[in-house]
Parts: sequence; C-alpha cells; structure tokens
Amino acid sequence: MLTKRKAGQPGQFCSSVSSTRPAGLDRRAFLKQSGLAVGGLAAFGSMMPGAVQKAEAVSAPMPGVPIEIKKNICTHCSVGCTVTAENGVWTGQEPSWSSPINRGTHCAKGAAIREIVHGDRRLKYPLKLVDGQWQRLSWEQAIDEIGDKMLEIREDSGADAMYLLGSAKFTNEGAYLFRKFGAFWGTNSVDHQARICHSTTVAGVANTWGYGAQTNSYNDIRNAKTMIIMGGNPAEAHPVAMQHVLAGKELNRANLIVIDPRFTRTAAHGTEYLRLRAGTDIPVIWGILWHVFENGWEDKEFIRTRVYGMDEVRKEVAKWTPEEVERVSGVSGEQLKHVAYLFSQERPSTLIWCMGATQHTVGTANVRAYCTLCLATGNVGKPGTGANIFRGHTNVQGATDLGLDVTSLPLYYGLTEGGWKHWSRVWEVEYEWLQSRFDEVPAKGGREPRTRKENMETPGITSTRWFDAVSMPPEEIDQRSPLRGMFIMGHGGNTVTRMPEMLQALEKLELLVVADPHATTFGAIKGRRNGTYLLPIATSLETDGSRTASNRSLQWGEQIVEPAFESRDDYAVIHDFAVKLGFADRMFKNIAVENSKVSAEDILREINRGGFSTGYCGQSPERLKAHMRNQDKFDLVSLRAPADTPEVGGEYYGLPWPCWGTPEMKHPGSPILYRTDVPIWEGGGTFRARFGVERN
Repeated sequence: MLTKRKAGQPGQFCSSVSSTRPAGLDRRAFLKQSGLAVGGLAAFGSMMPGAVQKAEAVSAPMPGVPIEIKKNICTHCSVGCTVTAENGVWTGQEPSWSSPINRGTHCAKGAAIREIVHGDRRLKYPLKLVDGQWQRLSWEQAIDEIGDKMLEIREDSGADAMYLLGSAKFTNEGAYLFRKFGAFWGTNSVDHQARICHSTTVAGVANTWGYGAQTNSYNDIRNAKTMIIMGGNPAEAHPVAMQHVLAGKELNRANLIVIDPRFTRTAAHGTEYLRLRAGTDIPVIWGILWHVFENGWEDKEFIRTRVYGMDEVRKEVAKWTPEEVERVSGVSGEQLKHVAYLFSQERPSTLIWCMGATQHTVGTANVRAYCTLCLATGNVGKPGTGANIFRGHTNVQGATDLGLDVTSLPLYYGLTEGGWKHWSRVWEVEYEWLQSRFDEVPAKGGREPRTRKENMETPGITSTRWFDAVSMPPEEIDQRSPLRGMFIMGHGGNTVTRMPEMLQALEKLELLVVADPHATTFGAIKGRRNGTYLLPIATSLETDGSRTASNRSLQWGEQIVEPAFESRDDYAVIHDFAVKLGFADRMFKNIAVENSKVSAEDILREINRGGFSTGYCGQSPERLKAHMRNQDKFDLVSLRAPADTPEVGGEYYGLPWPCWGTPEMKHPGSPILYRTDVPIWEGGGTFRARFGVERN
C-alpha cells in the first residue's frame, strides 16, 4: 500500500498515528504563509483559532525502535521495479525513488503488491483431498506421503512418470534449484510459463544472432529516434516501461509507430497507427522491407560486414508488393512506405514486441522477421536500436536462463554428453550416477529402444503436451510409461488452449501436488476426489534471491517479511523433498542449509561457477547487493555508474548478462548486445555463433 508520493526526492516513511500533538498555528500566520489573495480571506472567517495546524513530521510508532528499510522486486511483469518496504511487518511501502528503472513510480499492480503477502486469499497450511473433502495436515506428513507416492511411481513406472512444472515467478535461485531437482530425479520434463509466452522469442532471436534475450534495455529506448511497437500494449501491460517509451517520444522527439489490430491505449500515444489483420505480422514486415529495398534505404555497409543470407531475404520480400500486402493485411502501401522511411532513415530505431507477436502458430517466424528488419536497416548493436522484448512475468527471463526448459540444462547448455558432464563437474557428482537416474525406454510404437544415456539427452515433454502423456495409448508415448503424477510449483492451470484434454488428464493422475502461495485452478478440478495436495509457498517477497529483468539485469531482493502462516519458501520445500527422496546430500553438497533455511547466496555462487559460457558468472550476491545499495548512483539512460563511485564504479546496473569472468574480475555487464564499437571487457560483443548448427 502506498503511503505517500512526492516529486523529485526520496520519500521518508512516517506513521499514520502521532503520539505528540503538533504546535498550533494562528489564522493570521496561516494566511500569510499560504499566500492567499485578500479576496479569499472571507472563506476562512469562520475558522476557530487552532483549527488549522502546522504540518509536521509525526513521531515513530514506537519511539526508540529503528525503522528498517528492505528492498525487493515487484512480482508482476518483467520490468524489474524496486519495491521499498518498511519494517519486518511491512507497515509501509514506496516505489524506490533511487531505482533507475522505476524512478519512484509504480503501476497499479505494483502499488497493490503488499496484498499478495497480506491478502486473505493466501493458502495457510498444507491440504490433502480425501474423498472430495480437503483435510489439513502437517508439512512433515505431506512430505512423507507425497515422497512415498513419488518413490512408488518411480519404482513401478520410472522417473519420467512424474512431470515437473516450474514457474516464471521463481527467483533465479529457485528456478535453478528446481531444474537441478529434475536432473537428480532423472527427467528432462521440467518446463514453465515461457513455453506459452516467449519460447518463440528465445528461439527466434537466438537463432538470428545468438542470445535468446532483449538486446538493449527499457532505459536505452530513450535514445531511439523511431520506435515500432508491434504486438504489445505496454501502456496497460508494462506501464513503467511505457514511461521510458514516452520519454523517448516527448524528450527525444521520436517517432512512435504502433502496429496492432485494435486501437490500444498505447496506440493513443503514437505518432502513427497501423491497423493490420490479426496474424499478418510477417506480410507487414515484408511489406516494410519491400519499400526499404526498393528505395535503397537498407544499411549496405552493415549488411556487408555483419549479415549473411540477406540476398535470400530480398528474393522472398520481392513477392510482397504493396498491393499484395494490402490485400492480405489491410495496411496500405503508402503508410508502409512512410514507416519504412522512418525506421530505416530516422535512426536509431528500435522494434518492441510482446506476446501479441509470439503467441501464434508462427510465433518464431514472426520473431525472425522482426530481427531481419533490424538487420536490414542496421538497427542492432547500437544505443537506441535493437529488439526490445517486453516479457510478461517477474522472472520469465531468468527462469528460462536457468533451465526450466525441456530442451536444455541451466544457462542454455544442451542435453548433450558435454553439457551433462559440465554440470556434473559443477555439482561435484559423478556423471555416471546422474545417468543412472534416467529411465531405459523399451522399444514400442515402431521405435527403437533407448538407453539411459540416450534418454538423458532427449528433450522432455512440453507444458503444452503433458496431458497427452497421460491419456494417449502407452505405445504412442515416447517414454517408459505414461505420466502418473505431477509436481507443480508456481504455475496456474489455465495456461493451455486444449483445456478439455487437460481436465481429462488431471482426473486420471494418481498424484497432483500444487505448491503455490494461493490456491490455483489446479486444485479446483471437479473430477478429482483423492491424491491432490496443496502446499503453501512463500512469495519471493518473503525470501532472498535474484531476478533477471527483461533487459538481462539481475537484481537482488531481500526478504521483507517472514513467510506468512505456515508457508515455506521454494528452496526449503525443494530441499525437504530432496531429503525424502534420498539425494539431498549430493544435491546440496555446496549449498549451505541451516535449520531448513537454504542459502540463496550459495545457490547463486554455484550458478556463477557453471555460467562461464553464457556470462552468468560475474553477478555474485555481493555485487548485486552493492548495486541495490547504490541504485541512485547509476545514470538513468546509460545505466552506468561513474568510474569513481565506491563499490560499483564503471558498472552497468544489474550487471546485465553476459557478465564475463569471475566476480573479482569486475566485468561491468553488457547493457547492449552485439555492440562492436566497444571492447568485450567494456560490455561489447559480436553476434554469437550457434555452435553445432550449420546454415546450409
């Protein structure tokens, strides 16, 4: 709950109850100080002396008790706004004035974030469904019963008979720990919400220029001279990010072009609006490129030095004449020509998108088209340019980075022998032991049998198809046995399109574990009468850990309050189940656990040790905490702290990955990907080869 907001300066917290009465103020002095005109004096004639009092700061609620300020990260979208909270019971809240991202502002969601912790809809204690009725049970009983059932399923049907569904609401440390849990259990069927929202973005941008992430930052949008927002509505979905967009438009006099089937609140701010038929993103992009190539507006030198295969693009684009594009998309050729001119000539230009672009059957192709437009016009690898991808959840970027993806290990290591051996070295466990945890898959459905090693290197089942692994005939399911159980942490049940099939599968599952701060739709399945457990989980505001915003900056959130009711945080729950299942000694070998409290700092240090290839290695807990202490030292646009700043001098806020080397080497982070005009050690870098993938 917001207690106050005032312009320009950091606010000071105060109590809403005063223990001392401020001194009185007579009417004459009040009128003199207020500067009211003589004609307005009569309005105050009826005021009794002392009725108006001088405004003074009130005393603390409990004199002598220091006010403790905690900083954490808003749990809604991926912008990464800092939440500043007061005292261990969260008696007050302000958006952080010192944060270079939200600069003293919150959107409506962030302003109400305290209610996520204190709201009366929290799940208070573990529950078990017995004959259609919910029964309360202790944590110890819940872990024993669930663990026994998981071991029974594993013994009878194999490790792949349990499905693990994670969350974009995890901290980085929670996401990593959950993926590690899946590896030690012996399955690659570990997924999360990005499968629905931005997996197409990750695939599209990674296969274009190397990394599956936003190339620049929200703040850098202020440098743009032309902005295209296509498939996004940040005025409603990312209001704080929209402030940076509007600053670029108003202060930098930038063009703001909004392309959307409907006239949104974002479009209302645009200098140009294009209405297209839903699903015709690629024809519109090719239509823009048709005019770019036709008029010679492409960046020829950039294409010559940094782009491969643009001639093939030209051949395809030549088919999309203005008449054909208008026939398919409804957008006129003249309007597209104007947009093409602005994007290619009034540079730097940036292309911004969100889930309106990605949630299509051709979402990855949409993303590749957007990236191609940036390449053809030279709008990548420089300030004010790039693909600025507004993601939906707090840590959807970080959770994807840390391996909650059925196709990869943490930090984008593939499911290859080399990838597994790398992480076995980081985890200090035998590669052969990890391999022994996976199932052998018998020959069936016309397929050859699969060894443990081959199964270990095979992607798991996606979150959009898991229910097929319950309901389809066993010979059509490419694993040892159909799914019998699901363990879900921080994921709702209303995120798939094939809802009838999902409901049928949920009714058949023998075990359904739903671990979440609130009771979700998974717990409301009418067809289930037994075998469902609801476990109360602390929000990330009730624990320590880092989150990665859409711009790849990491921020450390400190625990604001103790977990509410009987909630436990993600780390503790994963640890307790690892103990029950018999591999906690291996899994937490280098992670301190004291009285069931798992060290988030140790988890991040382990991530750092494993992240050298992707630059998740320089962001130690100590460095991230120093950034949170010194938020006000970072420049609003460049996100860099002056070189002479203690602790964080010369660094970019949040040490956006890639941040190379050990933390002691003090790499500043890379705020703009693929920037070749600065050395790698200053945050530069070139396009990154997709090793093992051959173009032709």
